[in-house]
Amino acid sequence: MRWFWIDRFEEFERCRRAVAVKCVSLAEEHLHDHFPGMGLMPNTLVLEGMAQTAGLLVADAVDFKRQVVLAKVTACEFQADAVPGDVIRFEVEIADLGTDAAFVRATTTIAGGLHGTGELVFGLLEAGTAVPQIFSPDEMLRWLDQLHVFDVARDVDGGPVSRDRLEKP
Repeated sequence: MRWFWIDRFEEFERCRRAVAVKCVSLAEEHLHDHFPGMGLMPNTLVLEGMAQTAGLLVADAVDFKRQVVLAKVTACEFQADAVPGDVIRFEVEIADLGTDAAFVRATTTIAGGLHGTGELVFGLLEAGTAVPQIFSPDEMLRWLDQLHVFDVARDVDGGPVSRDRLEKP
């Protein structure tokens, strides 16, 4: 992942669930091509937002010790289109977390109404074996800071999550 599709996190509960948002703007270039004259957010990019929100939650759950790779979309359905001016809310929940894979359920809403649902499977790979190291831990910490994760993150007991826990040798 070299770019972020989500704008910020609003909730982040370690190992359980997260909520992120994406503000759909007419300034986004892809809206002028899909469809010309009637800008719609492609559902593939909404799915990308689901995957990024869930992927960061899963990566945090394994203390960033493994590469988290979207392996499979087992289900995905959309009830409406996202258009410029909409704020897409991504809500994800870890349903199962193993040593080699994670299963996540995702829901998107717009203005409080159901927009879409998805079920995602992530592979948890050891860097340097099946895949190269995609990013450095320092890079990931900067990205998480920019997404305001540590402003809203809570551990499983409800206490705040500090980025310091990731900087320990």
